[in-house]
Amino acid sequence: MAGQKQLSRSHPDELLVGLVSISDRASSGVYRDEGLPALEQWLNGALASPVRIEQRLIPDEAERISATLIELVDELGCDLVLTTGGTGPSRRDVTPEATLAVATREMPGFGEQMRQISLKFVPTAILSRQVGVIRETADHAALILNLPGQPKAIRETLEGLKGDDGQVLASGIFAAVPYCIDLIGGPYVETHAHIVKAFRPKSALRSTGQAPQSGG
Repeated sequence: MAGQKQLSRSHPDELLVGLVSISDRASSGVYRDEGLPALEQWLNGALASPVRIEQRLIPDEAERISATLIELVDELGCDLVLTTGGTGPSRRDVTPEATLAVATREMPGFGEQMRQISLKFVPTAILSRQVGVIRETADHAALILNLPGQPKAIRETLEGLKGDDGQVLASGIFAAVPYCIDLIGGPYVETHAHIVKAFRPKSALRSTGQAPQSGG
């Protein structure tokens, strides 16, 4: 909804997240949306840092998707926006196009890794078209990621795959998200390592006792 006031952080490290579920039928009430609850549950379990979440449930309409992404980033000031749904090859699947339309930079590694994870389960993973992008304004930037539509696939792509011995078989994409947010001026995000271990080079690690900086 246009004209909303920018979100304010309750703590300098608070991550402002926009969640967008894209589905004609769920948005019209034909069935219950599962994407938003799955995303919210995963974030609340995986993040060690404080988080504030804004949610939107919208139909598969490119202009509506783009407008929602702009609202969440430009008006509300979200640092991270996660979408779910609308990334297949059907005519109504327009999430990637709508996301690219508002991007200032593409981050192709995110989509590549999501497909690599999904390919370990189904060969049709090559049909998915998820993209990762950055949207920048004069004084703010956000990472926008398209995720799969099913809760199980959402969790797998975010946290990755581990063998029975606990060894990582495929890194989840969220391992790279906190450092990406660092680099674009956002808050310092920490995760629970047993769910997904955030990776930063040693030079980017916050030393113990270091005061948090305000996110941009």
